[in-house]
Amino acid sequence: MLLPKRTKFQKQHKGRIHGTAKGGTDLNFGNYGMKALQPDRITARQIESARRAITRHLRRAGRVWIRIFPDVPVSSKPAEVRMGKGKGSTDHWAARVKPGRIMFELDGVSEELARGAFERAAAKLPIKVKFVARLAAES
Repeated sequence: MLLPKRTKFQKQHKGRIHGTAKGGTDLNFGNYGMKALQPDRITARQIESARRAITRHLRRAGRVWIRIFPDVPVSSKPAEVRMGKGKGSTDHWAARVKPGRIMFELDGVSEELARGAFERAAAKLPIKVKFVARLAAES
C-alpha cells in the first residue's frame, strides 16, 4: 500500500475539500483515464484495490499510472475509549481528490478493455468517476 516515507508533521487537521482540481486534470501519460466527479478522501486501501481490479481485468497487458498519492494522515481513537486525552494515532493514509482530477491512466490496450477495467475500479471507489480518452487528433 502507498504511504509517505516521512512527513514533516505526524497529524493533520481534517479540513474540507473545496472547489475543482487546480492541476492534474489532463491526460499526461496514457490514452485513457479515470476522472473524479466528486470531492472526497480516497484511502490507500481503495487506491490499491482499484489498481488490482484494473491490472486483473487487463491480464497484465498495457501500462497503468496512478496519479494520486495518499499523503494525508487520518487519525482515529481505538474502540470504546472515552472522549478527551488528545487526538488519536494515525489509522490510515488518504489522498484528497477534487472534481476534475485524473486518478488513473492507461495505455497499450483497446478502448473497450480500458473502459471495462475502469468500470471495475470505479466500483472500489467511494466517488463518481468518468472515463476520459485522448482524442485521435491530439496524439
